[in-house]
This record gives sequence, C-alpha cells and structure tokens, in this order.
Amino acid sequence: MGNAGNSAPTKTGANTSKVLMDLVLKKSGAGYVYQPDGFNTVVSGNLPEALQLLATTREADETVFGAEDGARLIALKRTVAGTSTPASTEIDVTSANGVLTYRIDIERVDMAGMAGILSVITDISETRHRERILKTLLRELSHRSKNLLAIIQGIATQTARQALSLDYFLIKFRGRIQSLAYSQDLVTDSSWRGAYLFTLTERQLSAYWPDSQTPISINGINAHLSPNATLHIGLALHELAVNSASYGAISAGVNSLMIDCFETILDEDEAIELAWVELMPPAAALREADDHTFARTVLERVVPVAIGGKALYLTTPDRIEYRLTIPSREYEIINET
Repeated sequence: MGNAGNSAPTKTGANTSKVLMDLVLKKSGAGYVYQPDGFNTVVSGNLPEALQLLATTREADETVFGAEDGARLIALKRTVAGTSTPASTEIDVTSANGVLTYRIDIERVDMAGMAGILSVITDISETRHRERILKTLLRELSHRSKNLLAIIQGIATQTARQALSLDYFLIKFRGRIQSLAYSQDLVTDSSWRGAYLFTLTERQLSAYWPDSQTPISINGINAHLSPNATLHIGLALHELAVNSASYGAISAGVNSLMIDCFETILDEDEAIELAWVELMPPAAALREADDHTFARTVLERVVPVAIGGKALYLTTPDRIEYRLTIPSREYEIINET
C-alpha cells in the first residue's frame, strides 16, 4: 500500500508555501537578501522602499547605507562568511519620512546547492522612536523628582527651624506637604503640562473654605501655569489660605477675600499679576510670630525666586494684600476646553 503521508511535496505545494512565507514576511515587516559567496544578490523579498536598490546593484550596500555604514556592513558580512558566526547591526537611513532605523541580522547559509550570506532586514524605527521618547520622559521625570524632593527638603528645614514642638512641626509640615500633593496631582493629571490658575486656587482653598454654596470669587485671567509655577504658587496659596482660616476672612465666615489675575509688565516683558486682597474681621487675632516668619519667607522669597518673578506682601490690622508677578515663561494664556 502506498503511504500518501510521506509523498514528496508537489510543485503546487511548494508554490503555496512560498506564498504563505511571503505573507508571513509582510506581516512581520522583515525583508531579506540572499547573496552567494562574492555577494552578488540572487534572491530578495519584502524589501522596504528605501532599500529596493539592495536587490538590483552589486555594490548596493554603500549606495543605500552610505560609504561608512556600507563598508562596515560588507566587512561584517565577510566576517560572517569566514567564521559562520551570526552577527547583527543597526543602520540609520535618511528618507522622505525622516530617519529610519533597520536591524540587519546576518548569518551563513551552507547547504546543498546554497552557500552564501542571508541578511534579514527589519524596520525597527518605531521601536527606537519609542525608546528615545521613553528615555526623554525618564530623564524629565528624574529631573522633576529631584526638584520636588528639593522643595520638600526646603519645607522640612524651614518648618523645623521655627517649630516650637514636635507636634507643631508635624501639623505644619503635613499641611504643607498636602498642599504640594494637591498641586502635584494637577501637574500629573495634565501629563506634566501644569495647571490652570483657577483650578489650582480652588484646589488649595477647598480644605479651608467649606461653604460650597458661596464660592470664593476668582476673577481675571485663568492662565495656564507651568509645572514649576503650579507647585510654587500652590505653596503661596496654601500659606495665605491657612493664615486666613486661622484668623482672617475665612475664619470669620465672611467672603471678604478677593483674588484677581491681570496682565502687567515685568522687566519690560509681558507678565501677569496674581492679587490676593483680604479684609480682616474686626476681632482678628494676632499672627503667631514663628509661623509669620515662615509664611513671609515663602511668600516674599521662595515663590518669587523660584518662578523668576517678584512679590509684595503687606499686612495691616484690617487688611492683608499679596501681589505676585509671574513672568511670561511660567504661563500661557489659552482657552480652556
């Protein structure tokens, strides 16, 4: 009895296999070039448009990849041909679509009727592009994380210097770190692009102004702040809000707090000014001297220096006024959508 299962492949079967293999190559994005000893191209397939010359020209490597990379590739092929040890390299090619990166895997083919070099070429441009973006993002994340840690260290140091007790330190430090966390959440949610001034102000004041039916009025320009400005202005707003909730307008439950933002000039360049004007209730308590020192440090020195602006902080028995000038590099005026 004949054994059909062991019969030799038919010509039709071989053609089908070739068609299937071509489809697999197209799906995988890989092309190939087979060159016998002497490097004359004999068989090629699925080559990208930028590499089509590899299938037609004997000295195509230097023509397609340039003199330096072409010579390196030819030398690598000769090494593989002589040692039968597979090798791989990557080469960039400039095209109409930009710089494309190809990985070329080279190995010796030595079997009945065939002796030469097989080069499998894969377009890895997207992979390398994603890797470059990821490296850039990681460097930016590292930079921003170091900045954030420096801010936290400064808050801890200044709070500790003026703390009367451990409990006092913990209360003040936790509040300031929570304020920083609120601002950082807004920065993170925007993919590190920053935050709108009105959103930042509302977030910082939300813990101290419980009357949601009568929101504090925020007027003027709703500027989109940079990540750096978001974090530092958030700290300033926190100090002002804590102060107001302790003995100012918020503590009295009266909406005598006005927040405004308008265009101005700083060093002959465009800028905006954030103004906090608070009318004090008649029975306002005196500020604690130790906390007063830290608040002034944040409002008058830390925040304006960090954003490259300037600040004015005035206090009288019946009024608190804080004006912060923000340079144009730390914000954009755009339509919120």
